[in-house]
Amino acid sequence: MKKTLSLALILVLIATTLVGCGGAKLTDGTYEGEAQGMAPLKVQVEVKEGKIASVEVIEHAETEGISEPALEQIPSLIVEKNSTDVDSISGATVTSDAIKEAVNKALENAQ
Repeated sequence: MKKTLSLALILVLIATTLVGCGGAKLTDGTYEGEAQGMAPLKVQVEVKEGKIASVEVIEHAETEGISEPALEQIPSLIVEKNSTDVDSISGATVTSDAIKEAVNKALENAQ
């Protein structure tokens, strides 16, 4: 479990560094990405005028009561910053990181 979590965190960091979105021009459209949290998680990302316009978690089976802060806050933080380089939500780190990883995977198609 520790190796899997460590690998997932490393992949998120690499993807954040490569994709980051900070200055990258993105192609307008709607994209989907998936990542593994406590269970598989899927997001839909909308890009308008080259920027992240919306992020929505469209499928998940994360732990109720624990994951809600991440499910509610991480998408809006990503839109606000136009980047997945946002802080994880304490107590819901695995879900937070999965959302960021799924968004990065979705945005790979917008490059």
